[in-house]
Amino acid sequence: MGWELPEQYESPHGTVRWASLGQGDPVVLLHGTPFSSYVWRDVADVLSVRHRVFVWDMPGYGRSEKHAGQDVSLAAQQEVFTGLLRHWGLRAPAVVAHDFGGAVALRSTLLDGVRYGRLALVDAVSVRPWGSDFFRLVKQNSEVFAALPPNLHEALVRAYIATAAHRELRGEVLDALVEPWLGEAGQPAFYRQIGQADERFTREVEDRYAEVDCPVVIAWGDHDTWLPPDRAKNLAQRIPHADLNWIAGAGHLVQEDNPAALTTLINDFLAG
Repeated sequence: MGWELPEQYESPHGTVRWASLGQGDPVVLLHGTPFSSYVWRDVADVLSVRHRVFVWDMPGYGRSEKHAGQDVSLAAQQEVFTGLLRHWGLRAPAVVAHDFGGAVALRSTLLDGVRYGRLALVDAVSVRPWGSDFFRLVKQNSEVFAALPPNLHEALVRAYIATAAHRELRGEVLDALVEPWLGEAGQPAFYRQIGQADERFTREVEDRYAEVDCPVVIAWGDHDTWLPPDRAKNLAQRIPHADLNWIAGAGHLVQEDNPAALTTLINDFLAG
């Protein structure tokens, strides 16, 4: 994929692969589902000019460990993220979280007391309902979908991931996003993470978002069909001090649709 994560962290839910780039004040990037830290490659490269940027693949995703019976729920990822920050020795880092990663970051600060210097929420899973129609269909029938022949499974994953972007994804990018979900470990892992998605994990914290006590920016693709704009407005109402920004010409996968606008917004936010 041209994206390497050479470091390892042994979490309670499997080996986590991670990397850091650059020097300076720490910034941690969280990916969403069904993605990996690969989606942050361009943003991380720019941020690393002034910051030490930490990227990681959640257990069950990307280059991190995948195994049968693995807990990859939001609660499990919260536990891993909180432990990973301790492992890195970071106190009040800036955090930038996309999609599912947004819920992880919010749970870690509200339930585990983790402090952030700044928090950027990018098309974040945060307020109910969340998940596309396809996502809900697979969740209700995950065992049936997991039994698909590999070629049909690959076609399904490829078509699904393509809908996350407003613009057509380049072939090599789509290949890199699909690849972790293929093979004996990847195929069941894809349906495992959907099957364990549960809105109760955001319901537990939705009414506490106003307690987030650091500067917050919300960035949202103005053509997001996975998490439509009303979710962004709802989240902004729940975090009264948050600054809501629309990313023009972008769907849910804003890092691919408009990386320049997103990176500029994050850079300006980190600069205060």
